[in-house]
This record gives sequence, structure tokens and C-alpha cells, in this order.
Amino acid sequence: MTLSPARVPSVGTSGVRRLTATLYGYAFLDDFVLLYPVYALLFSDTGLSIWQISSLFGLWSVTGILLEVPSGAWADAVSRRLLLWLGPLLTAAGFALWVIVPSYGAFALGFVLWGVRGALGSGALEALVYDELDRLGAADRYARVVGRAQAVGMVAVMAAMGLAGPVLDLGGYPAVGAASVLVCVLTSLVATRFPEHRSAEAGGGDRASILTTLRTGLAEVRRDRSVRGALLLVPAVGAVWGALDEYTPLLVRDTGVAEQTVPYLLLVIWVGPAIGSLLTGAGERLSTAGLGVVLAGCAFALAVGSLTGTPAGIALVAVAFGGFQLVNVLADARLQDRIDGARRATVTSVASMGTEMATVAVFGAYAAIGASHAHRTAFAVFAVPYLVTAIVLLGRRGA
Repeated sequence: MTLSPARVPSVGTSGVRRLTATLYGYAFLDDFVLLYPVYALLFSDTGLSIWQISSLFGLWSVTGILLEVPSGAWADAVSRRLLLWLGPLLTAAGFALWVIVPSYGAFALGFVLWGVRGALGSGALEALVYDELDRLGAADRYARVVGRAQAVGMVAVMAAMGLAGPVLDLGGYPAVGAASVLVCVLTSLVATRFPEHRSAEAGGGDRASILTTLRTGLAEVRRDRSVRGALLLVPAVGAVWGALDEYTPLLVRDTGVAEQTVPYLLLVIWVGPAIGSLLTGAGERLSTAGLGVVLAGCAFALAVGSLTGTPAGIALVAVAFGGFQLVNVLADARLQDRIDGARRATVTSVASMGTEMATVAVFGAYAAIGASHAHRTAFAVFAVPYLVTAIVLLGRRGA
């Protein structure tokens, strides 16, 4: 059962409007970073080897794994809004280092800062949004609101893809870096506009309260089977396609299209998750078995679309990614419905840590498969975990 702050007597439409407007602005700016499409080029042009670039990605992931759960406990014990405005400033500092003193050491420090930022925001954002909606009597809107926010973020990514090239041509990496730092600062400013009404249970932020929050949050996961099941579904759905996304340029290039066509097909792929996010309102009516059916269909689309090795097959991959995103948002919403509000960020961070750990495993497995097989084969192989998850969901009863 969720223990939430006292609700207002009726749904405060103005409060919901302020919260969602802030969330959508935050989501757009958080992903509207021009460095995202070109930072791999920056690393390569600086002279880094493939091994060095891969080690940076690994450092990024490990930082997030180590800090994910402690940062969630900190958010529950102190302030979720604090972490949401502090994080983008850390990323801004990292991006500034990348373009001012481009070197392996600066890139590594930047990824550590980026990993810290990701850990600070993960869990804190979901917890703040859910609890504020719950306080306003609108917790049932959570999936739709978060789905739309993620769609806004994906539109921002596509916009950044379109603008990165012209800005890079105009001012090189310094211009792209300066624009990225500016956006991070703006993201931080928008985060200060988030409303936050903490319950009396919220701690004072000292070490004892943080450790107590961490222990009680983890105990809730161990004790409550429904929480544990909802928590496990989040990484089961989100990790694989989230990792595969990093390899989509290679899959697209292997279809034989010209290099300049690759970005356009990547935009096609991103349209899929954007639409999936917007469908979360309708998807809330799906039962557990219904989620299994969606995952099974998307696994089939992923396998067939990737194995065709044609641009038309990329559209099927987009459909699969859209379905995975839909189920991912719905899985998060079900988890939020089952969590004790006082420890919401902590438990959500446990789910995020599971996703990060599973993502690292997918990276390793993909490297092993891709070493001796085509990218289309590797993508098809990773449809299997979704079929397994679908079978598990289809075997369960209840909503």
C-alpha cells in the first residue's frame, strides 16, 4: 500500500498544469544536447582508440551502478528537486572539460560527472512526479504524463541530431560544446521550478536518515512480492533495447545505404519510441498478459526487421522499439503504484540499477556475438530475452 502525502480536496488543475509544463520543459532540455550525436566523433578525432572509447562507456555505466541506489536514498531523505537541478550542472562541467581540454583524462572525468548526474536524476524524477500527482489526486495520470515527457525528450534528441551537423560546421566542437553547456544550465534552472511537497516522514538529510531510508527501501523490495515483481519487469524490458540503440547506426549502415542516409533512418527508429510513449494512456488498460502479447509481437518485429537487412526492415525495428518503450513506461507506472511513497526514489533507483547492470551485460554479450556475426544477427538474437519475458507475463494472472 502506498503511503502518500495528504491530498488536496480536489484535483488541482493549475497544480497539475504547472507540474507537467515543468516536466515537459525539463525533458526537452535534458535531451536537447548537441554533443550527443557527435561525442564519439570528438573522441575519435582526439586520437582515442576503440578500446579507450569503450572503456569510457564502461566507466560511465559503472559510475551509475555504484551511485544509483545511494542517490535514491539521498533523494528520499533530503530533496528530490535538489538532485534534479544539481545534476545538470555536473554534466555541464563535464561537457566543458571535453571541449576545453580534449583528452582521455578529461573525457573520463566528464563521463564520471555524467554518470553521477544520471544517478542523481534517476529515481528522484519519477518519485517527485508521482508524489506530486498523487497529492493533487491525479496519480492515475502518471503513465500518460511520463509517456508524454519521454516523447518530448525523444523529439529533443531528433532535433539535436538535426542541428548538431550545421553547428559543428559553423563553429566546430567548441560551438557544439558551448551550446550543450548552455542547455544543461537551462535544464538546471527549469528543475528549480518543480513543486515539491514532502510528507512529515521525510528525513532531515543527515547520514542516519539516509541510511535508514536506504535500509527500509531495500527491505520493502525483499518483503513485498508485488513490488519485487514490478521492479524486475523494468530492467527486463528496458535494458536490452536501450543497449541495442547504441548499435543502431551499425545496423543501418549494414543495410547498404549511403553514409549520408544513415541519420535519416536513425530518425525513423526514434519515431517508434516517441509514438510508443504517446500511447501509454491507451496502454494502461492492458493486463499483464496483454503486456506479454505486446512484447511477443515486438520481439518478432525486431527479429524479422533486423534479419531482412533492408531499409524497410528498419521500420519494423522502429515498431519493436516503440512497443518496448510503451511497456517500459507502463512497467514503471505499475512499480510506482506499489511503492511506499516515503521510499519511492530509493526503490525506483534499485530498478534503475538493475537496468544499468543488465545493460552492461548486453554490451558484453553483443560484443561477443558481433565479433563473429553480422549486426543483423546480433539484433535478432536479442529478441529472445523479450520472448522469454513475454512467456513469463502470459503465464501470470491479474492486472
